[in-house]
Amino acid sequence: MKKHVLTLALMASGLVASAQIQFDPSIPVSNWEPTTVLVPQSPLKTQVIFIGGHHYVQTGVNDSTLAKQWHDFIGFTPDPNSNDLGWVSVNHEMIEANPKIGDGGGMTVFKVRRDATTDSIIIVPQTLNDGRTGKFFNVDFSPTGETGMNCGGISTSDGRIWTAEEWYQGSNSDIYAGGNGFTDTTDFTISGSGIAMADGQTVKKYQNLNWMVEIDPIEAKSIRKQYNWGKQGFEAGVVMPDNKTVYLGVDATPGFFTKFVATTAGDFTSGKTYVYKHDAPGKWVEVDNTSLTKMLNFDNEAINLGATMFNRIEWVAMDPASGKVYFTETGRDFPASAWRGESAAGAVHSPHHLARAAAQSTHPDSSNYWDYYGRVMEFNPTNDDMNVFLEGGPYLPVADPQSYPSVHLSNPDGLTFMEVNGRSYMVVQEDLNGSSVGRVPAGVSNRTCEAYILDMTIQNPTLNDLRRIAVVPKGAEVTGARATPDGKTLFINAQHPSTSNPFPYNNSLTIAITGWDKGVVGLYEEPNFSGNGFEIFPNPASRMLYFNETTDVAIYDVNGKRMKVYREVDQVDISDLPAGVYFVKNAKGDVQRLIVQ
Repeated sequence: MKKHVLTLALMASGLVASAQIQFDPSIPVSNWEPTTVLVPQSPLKTQVIFIGGHHYVQTGVNDSTLAKQWHDFIGFTPDPNSNDLGWVSVNHEMIEANPKIGDGGGMTVFKVRRDATTDSIIIVPQTLNDGRTGKFFNVDFSPTGETGMNCGGISTSDGRIWTAEEWYQGSNSDIYAGGNGFTDTTDFTISGSGIAMADGQTVKKYQNLNWMVEIDPIEAKSIRKQYNWGKQGFEAGVVMPDNKTVYLGVDATPGFFTKFVATTAGDFTSGKTYVYKHDAPGKWVEVDNTSLTKMLNFDNEAINLGATMFNRIEWVAMDPASGKVYFTETGRDFPASAWRGESAAGAVHSPHHLARAAAQSTHPDSSNYWDYYGRVMEFNPTNDDMNVFLEGGPYLPVADPQSYPSVHLSNPDGLTFMEVNGRSYMVVQEDLNGSSVGRVPAGVSNRTCEAYILDMTIQNPTLNDLRRIAVVPKGAEVTGARATPDGKTLFINAQHPSTSNPFPYNNSLTIAITGWDKGVVGLYEEPNFSGNGFEIFPNPASRMLYFNETTDVAIYDVNGKRMKVYREVDQVDISDLPAGVYFVKNAKGDVQRLIVQ
């Protein structure tokens, strides 16, 4: 009797008709206009833990102000001396004249612990040595001459934190920005950095920007700018396990891949600086970091040395399982105008750009050469070889929303690794350069950005091996991903979302996604089909849904309302569907009942 009733219901809804699915363009393929953070459902849970423009940061004793917006990098510093997890550091890429926080960019730190019953994140009240009391603390950058446009950074395994100053400006009037940037543009005398060639030197205020800056996250203050790493539009870097070698990325076209090797482990005030040159013996050439003048003009030094050029190097991270270094090359649609001059001056193109250009029957210096999607690069420190690890895409000159691929990657930016139950996963985040050529479906104006994970045990991975783990509110960049050492929580940022979103998703956010120790394996479940007719797997499902054939499919709710349609797919991401009962129909009219948890 139950089977008969179900059949009647399906007939009433038109789901058992054998006719080809009619694709109604008004039906969403996915939630392309999300106003909240979307993540795979149970057992993953989200918490908004820090809201820009809403939470107050402590700027002095009994003094506070609203936190800055544009959250970007997240650093994490473990606390081995208590039951607390540790300190979270959040960059603010926003440039703002603010007498309380400090002009330019900024950074906020706070301490967290885990609820013993629910595993949720709790903000820990603190009192710092300078007398500030509260939950959120503004990092005091006055000892190092303030900071600008804090973008990426470095978070070491032992908790040392550097913030990257990406705002590359060429004069004091540029950083003054009509009174909206730095209101104090007086010369700055460097002191207390511990870097011999820098201390005691006086520089223009704008020259004191665009360095990696080490901070003390426990006391919320800056320590030093790494004048010996060069003045560059830094994005991120990684300190290797030897605690001497640092690999650094620069968000520019051309961007140079650089390395610093400390003389003494843990002491980054002295050592040697190098730039990557793939066609040189040893593949690294030294840049003289004993001269502040040369460090102030690092790009020119790199060009004169014939360094290898990349198209916007963003975040740099090391896979703890292999020791290999990875970085995102975000891409720029048509990079020729940005690096043609440097190419003529002696810098060289990376082999993968020459190969891509050849496939396009052009040259990287040609205005016809395109690089819409970017990629993830792999660098092997044991032999200094570099290869493309994961190419972005797929290339879609026109992408109908009804046939948009369920797996794609456009303009990867943020990059980190998390270890869950002894296995290493890459976490890659998008920052879309545009919405054309399939970066979002045709007709969708919003640049919705997504975050993905990749199981690093997969050999020769492709885009199909990515699993989507988060979609941030419309208008936002997803960035900053950082995992807690216990593998249970991943922090991410939603940067500059649309102000039309509901609160708090109309502000920059730091979000905790907890439950990876229980849920990450489910993202990589292998389909188990019996081979009898149209089948779906798993069922119940909460994330990826697989089919035993490549087909057109439509998903309906229990009332017969068509919720989603796809063309020529063998898997779809259903993590944005509310829990409930649905029906999945293929192109032949075969129907399977689906439970979404």
